[in-house]
Amino acid sequence: MTPRLFSPIALGGLALSNRLVVAPMCQYSADDGSATPWHLLHLGTLANSGAGLLILEATAVQREGRITHGCLGLYSDANEAALRPVLEACRKYGSAKLGIQLGHAGRKASSKRPWEGKTMQDPCDAADAWPTLAPSALAMTGHQVPAAMSLEDLADTRRAFVDAVKRSERLGLELIELHAAHGYLLHTFLSPLSNTRTDAYGGSLANRMRFPLEVFAACRAVWPAHKPLGIRVSAIDWVDGGLTLDESVEFAREIKKLGCDFIDVSSGGINPTARVVVGPGYQVPFAERIKHASGLPTMAVGMITDARQAEAILAEDKADMISVARAFLDDPHWGWHAAYTLGAEVHLPPQYRRAGLKIWTPAERHAKAQR
Repeated sequence: MTPRLFSPIALGGLALSNRLVVAPMCQYSADDGSATPWHLLHLGTLANSGAGLLILEATAVQREGRITHGCLGLYSDANEAALRPVLEACRKYGSAKLGIQLGHAGRKASSKRPWEGKTMQDPCDAADAWPTLAPSALAMTGHQVPAAMSLEDLADTRRAFVDAVKRSERLGLELIELHAAHGYLLHTFLSPLSNTRTDAYGGSLANRMRFPLEVFAACRAVWPAHKPLGIRVSAIDWVDGGLTLDESVEFAREIKKLGCDFIDVSSGGINPTARVVVGPGYQVPFAERIKHASGLPTMAVGMITDARQAEAILAEDKADMISVARAFLDDPHWGWHAAYTLGAEVHLPPQYRRAGLKIWTPAERHAKAQR
């Protein structure tokens, strides 16, 4: 019997060969939002990782919406042109379907690359900084105070998301995930810790959901109906008074009505002092709750590093897909090795088949390791 992890799944009109996803992972290696040779090397490798779906890193819809100077963008013709040959190579030589995560960093923009600061997300030095936007003029710890977004800012940002979706379609991308997690712009509208507005976009949950739902609806209107459009959320903030799981369930139900095809369930990111209880699969219970309460296909993420662990999550109906990040950085062929462990087969490019399980004896270590 085919392991659940390597069984097919359809999202909207997109058929995926398996339920393993390469999660979006920022590389901080773009040039004014434009992809560089690093992206060709990085994404080209992961397109042959054994995963059915590869989602490109968080990609800014506006220049000021980049997390760092090195973040990928899709806000200019130059960005679009630079990404095209990367995607063409991944398509020609890889087996994974290609998606993209579109977002806006909000008050977490104007940050240093992780290796330039003392922590993972230090603010830029004054000479390199740029003004930031957020629902309210409340700063992230240590960061500059953002400007509270005007109604005109909201309209401009909606249009920027729509424009990036249109560019994604021109590039032939097959799936879009909107980023509403990890303390970035759409998440800061949802969380009462960062949204203290007194107009129609703040206060009640219905009001806090309004802008993310408007952005989603605007994107859905221009993205082909057969192509999946989903969203990543932080299910809880891990801070007293923050976004709750019940509220995230309600958000999932509302966005499903707008034609959402899947939800990628993460957590945290709104406050660097949050006490996150981290452990293997620590976010899976959030995905399970949202899956069963909303009926949306879900991706489970977070400290999923073992093939049998991933298989159990799916077999126990806690999620529909498994999204893996750092395990792929450690082992770009993690999907191959997971398949060997579970007794499944995945596509190997012909150039690499002589290192496959049936030909190369050392590959058997993955199959034997957990028998």
